[in-house]
Amino acid sequence: MNQMLRLGVNIDHVATIRNARGGDHPDPMRAVRIVEAAGGDGITVHLREDRRHIRDTDLDAIMAQAQLPVNLEMAATEEMLAIALRHKPHAACIVPERREERTTEGGLDAAGQHNHLAPIVTRLLDAGIRVSLFIEPEAQQIEAAMRLRAPVVEFHTGRYAHLVLDNDGPGVERELKRVGDAAALAAKNGIEPHAGHGLTFENVQPIAAIPQLAELNIGHYLVGEAIFIGLEESVRRMRTLMDAAR
Repeated sequence: MNQMLRLGVNIDHVATIRNARGGDHPDPMRAVRIVEAAGGDGITVHLREDRRHIRDTDLDAIMAQAQLPVNLEMAATEEMLAIALRHKPHAACIVPERREERTTEGGLDAAGQHNHLAPIVTRLLDAGIRVSLFIEPEAQQIEAAMRLRAPVVEFHTGRYAHLVLDNDGPGVERELKRVGDAAALAAKNGIEPHAGHGLTFENVQPIAAIPQLAELNIGHYLVGEAIFIGLEESVRRMRTLMDAAR
């Protein structure tokens, strides 16, 4: 029997809506409570350098009040390292970050940035924080994660999502194989594979069916759907689709 696939819900864009107008509404902490009630397995937040959505005060509240494990997405900078070490979330996922991008546009080059990443990963691990690297589903990046002693990798599924939108059947199949092969390679080498980016009700099941994957992290789509069906129903529906794929 396949293991249950965990759902981490990224609530960043609840804060994006709030920040568009200022003030305190909608409150990201309220979203945390809804995710907890709706069957989510974790809360993901990305504290960006420019604080475009989640703010430091949001992170303070979430760390103090959330009942689910918190996964802090962070750039590999001294500022974010200090914040992670102060809060000690359950997990820290190191992601690439560029100020001009709208969202994370690809995986971290763990292979090319080994010397920069190594001391950051070590300090996080020494603090008892589970480190994840957000990478492309490629063997050289998994091998880099092994050298860095990262216990988790999260595969960027943005390419897969774009191929689905383009109705590129052969391309979708190739990308699914690439993610599946990468997940198998990671698991074979003792690294827990996760996946995320661009996943929707329509495209999640082929990814969720990859047996080695232990967790999907999904945010923007769930918050967008919440406008129409409510956040609780959005999370529950994604949970149902993921479970059915297993």
